[in-house]
Amino acid sequence: MNIIGKSKIFLSISIVLVVASIFAIVVLGLKPGIDFKGGALWQLKLQSDNQQQTTDSLKSFFETKLGIKNVVIFPGENNDYLVHIDSISENNHQAYLTALKSNFSGIEESQFESVGPSIGAELKQNAVWAIVLVLLGISLFVAYAFRKVSYPVTSWKYGTVTLITLFHDVIIPAGLLAVLGWRLGTEIDINSIVALLVVMGFSVHDTIVVFDRIRENLMTSKTGSNFAEIVNKSINQTLARSINTSLTVFLVLLAMFFFGPASLKYFILTILVGIAVGTYSSIFVASPALVIANKFGKSGK
Repeated sequence: MNIIGKSKIFLSISIVLVVASIFAIVVLGLKPGIDFKGGALWQLKLQSDNQQQTTDSLKSFFETKLGIKNVVIFPGENNDYLVHIDSISENNHQAYLTALKSNFSGIEESQFESVGPSIGAELKQNAVWAIVLVLLGISLFVAYAFRKVSYPVTSWKYGTVTLITLFHDVIIPAGLLAVLGWRLGTEIDINSIVALLVVMGFSVHDTIVVFDRIRENLMTSKTGSNFAEIVNKSINQTLARSINTSLTVFLVLLAMFFFGPASLKYFILTILVGIAVGTYSSIFVASPALVIANKFGKSGK
């Protein structure tokens, strides 16, 4: 398969997806959950034959009877319902619970947690730093790991390409979360950040596998060999491994998405999309970008 020969097509697809994701994030924004903006997490248990109808009834009660806006309700297993609302005082908490018990027979409170706005702001800042430091740390590590391969591409270019690829793999799932937040009210919480970090770890694993094969083929190739051909050969040699590895994880996550708890659906969806995008980028983005970096290096001399 001549992947390098068709790299313009593959890179164009990635550019369109990245631009669309950045546009979604800038225009629509990411909807912060209670982890980042503060609020209350209320777990209620209510006997019901129709979860969706009960979810709608609860949401309507919170908004119309209690006057609480920005209510997000996730139906769970065993008649559990997770309710996300803005921060409330303990007096209001007890008053609202009394009102719920008066209007919904058999309702029980399983858990109530409140996160202050100051803690949320600190978590938000730490989450951003975590992503930035992981991006830089992985890129520097790759540059160091490939320090002995200085021809025809210097080691720092491996690290730079890895950084670009990781940004590509993170921004697209983040753009999806922005769209879901706009359409379905999906919120960004700590689980979302963990999902993005998982995506980065999995993505860089696939990318390093391809880069390592390129390094091996460079060491055994004759001096003056065509770099693009070596890269294309390396991609084809690792193609089956990359797809099979990703597919096994993808199938497990797919089962978890359909049969797992509702509260983790968007967490799993983020990883699903991230792994699909990461597999694509390790094959069709990282290696072609390395060839482009090599061409620019030659033209710059």
